[in-house]
Amino acid sequence: MKYTDYVDLDYKPTRSDIICEFYMEPTSGVKPKEAAGAVASESSVGTWTEVTKAPKRIDKLAAKVFYMKQNNKKGHYIKIAYPYVLFEDNNIPQILSSIAGNIFGMKIVDNLKLLDIEFPELLIKAFRGPLYGIKGVRKLLKIKNRPLLGTIVKPKIGLNEKEHAQVAYNAWIGGCDLVKDDENLTSQSFNKFLSRVVETLKSRDKAEKITGERKMYMPNITSETKEMLRRAKFVKKQGGEYVMVDIISCGWSALQTLREANQDLKLVLHAHRAGYAALTRNPKHGISMLVIAKLARLIGLDQLHIGTIIGKMATPKKEVIDLDQEAEEKMILDHRLDSRHILEQRWHHIKPMFAVCSGGLHPGHVPYLVRHIGKNIIIQMGGGIHGHPLGTLAGAKAARQALDATIKGKKLREYAKTHMELKKALEFFK
Repeated sequence: MKYTDYVDLDYKPTRSDIICEFYMEPTSGVKPKEAAGAVASESSVGTWTEVTKAPKRIDKLAAKVFYMKQNNKKGHYIKIAYPYVLFEDNNIPQILSSIAGNIFGMKIVDNLKLLDIEFPELLIKAFRGPLYGIKGVRKLLKIKNRPLLGTIVKPKIGLNEKEHAQVAYNAWIGGCDLVKDDENLTSQSFNKFLSRVVETLKSRDKAEKITGERKMYMPNITSETKEMLRRAKFVKKQGGEYVMVDIISCGWSALQTLREANQDLKLVLHAHRAGYAALTRNPKHGISMLVIAKLARLIGLDQLHIGTIIGKMATPKKEVIDLDQEAEEKMILDHRLDSRHILEQRWHHIKPMFAVCSGGLHPGHVPYLVRHIGKNIIIQMGGGIHGHPLGTLAGAKAARQALDATIKGKKLREYAKTHMELKKALEFFK
């Protein structure tokens, strides 16, 4: 088959097809149809030249470009349908090796970005999805109808175990529900994982007694897969209920292994996306956050960093393809089938997962986040809490005051008149 044979704009996808949406820019001099066909060919059964003696039945396994739309002078939207039999159930690495593998290095395209994947129910059934999801996490924390408030221990790296635990304690008694390790902190010589978990969980218990609220600690278990599982088991043995993992650097295989082990461990799994920018820093090439989010939910993480459109981790508002002029994080929030963002939508048996807003946030951002995203979010502030001029405890109080004011429908400036910590935060973070 030639590349152009993989383009069939009359094809109607079946219910079992996997549908991938790409943005594509052909190399100069290459016709769009040939470039689109090359993407479909090289990600399914084809190669750069015809294989003359291949069995004819192989042609039936070919992916098909069934939609093409020119977006600008050079770029095109394309949609490709892949027969279900090309993929192995419950094997994310194999799926990605096909639809997001060698095609990104082809000379026939200057830029290629995987924007979205639609999975058939047949494939979705092979995955567990989140163990807890939004409802389960809310039940664990006994918080029914407000966003959760979280922070990262700062300085992000360099504290010893007791210092780390003290920062976490100050954040909890100030009003945070969740405290997590930074993605850089695992088990360095100055802050060993086992000791840190023991010390910080002691602080958690103390904070719960003082505040009367449930508090959660998310130790970073990211490591080689077997060590990661040992760390998860240790957290469980010590009475921890949460762990976090860097999903990009850890890899999809390790995530699937962790999720399988979690059937017995029953921990809440928090997904950090450290390293994701390497996949998408060039806004016209790579893999979108929407795809990463769907994969994380399918495998079974309970909550995922999505960044925000207002903090330091936001992608430029002029997105990739000039298709909707929105940031990739906003693609997740606006990609709706109903009134909920993609992480909340009904998806067969797969539970909804929390969206974690993070990156450059401070108390003044809370009303915007709740208004534009909703209550099923985790608002996670690092510097926005620890950078408060009066320290971590005051910073956590300010963040919680901002959240309380927002839920009560009150303006932050008005609320700050009787809440000193919030007043200081609004003056400091401008």
